[in-house]
This record gives sequence, structure tokens and C-alpha cells, in this order.
Amino acid sequence: MVGLGFAAVPLYRIFCQQTGFGGTARIEEGAKAPGDTGRIVTVRFDANISNRLPWRFAPEQKTQRVAIGARQLAFFDATNLSDRPITAAAAFNISPDQSAAYFVKIQCFCFTQQTLQPGETQRMPVVFYVDPAFLRDRDNAGVTEITLSYTFYPVDQKPAEG
Repeated sequence: MVGLGFAAVPLYRIFCQQTGFGGTARIEEGAKAPGDTGRIVTVRFDANISNRLPWRFAPEQKTQRVAIGARQLAFFDATNLSDRPITAAAAFNISPDQSAAYFVKIQCFCFTQQTLQPGETQRMPVVFYVDPAFLRDRDNAGVTEITLSYTFYPVDQKPAEG
């Protein structure tokens, strides 16, 4: 039972990443996007930081019109406003929840911890695509906008799982 308790959090995270459950994007590092379907959806980018993290963090673009099925690239900028190096990790979420299973991240700064030196600014990419299966899911019939939201936390403050 104790072993199962320790395994529950990583197993739940893997489940969320594979299914999109709870607004978690699918992660397929190095995957190839299937190709442009000719259909467009707007992706809105949201950036937040813990109140314990003296950083500035923002998307370079607030929204991007993306071709469903095509590989996309977006950038976020983070700046350490303190006088000491700080390591942080980003948690992410997709909304609406029913769209999360179709939002696929190929490469993301959120896959690893980020360390910024005092005053350092870092440009952080995310490579993604919206799976064409999004178009066949009746639950997404009225969805015209998907929000990709990140929150950075200092590494000693764990983000919520799932």
C-alpha cells in the first residue's frame, strides 16, 4: 500500500499527459506534426508566477492563429528580478478541458527546471500542434480558442499535479 501511495502521483501525471485529462496537454517529445488541415484555431497564451518567485514572465504574443495539424512555435520571456540565481519549474494547463487531449507539446521549457542568474532574461520556446482529431470531436465543435497557461514556481514549492 505504501508503495502504491508513492507511485500514485507519477502514475496520475503520466495518465494526464497521455489522455489530456484535467486540462493537461499531451506530451510527445520529438513527435512530428501530422500536417496542416487548412482549419484554424486561436491559441491564447497565459503566463503566471508564484508570489514567492521574483521573476517577470510573459508570452511574446498573447494570441496566435494556428493551423490545426501544423507544427507551431511560441516564445515566453522570463527575467530573474532578484540578486541571486533562482531555479523554477513551470506547471501548465489547457482550457477548455475537452481540448487538452488534442494539444500536443513536442518541445517545451516546462519539461525541465529553469535556472536564471540575477537579472538574466531567457527566451523560452514551446513547440506544439493541435491534433487534427480535434476537428472530429463533437465536444470541440464550438471551440474557436484554446488557452495554454503556465505558472512558474520556485523548485522548493511543488506545483499541483495533474
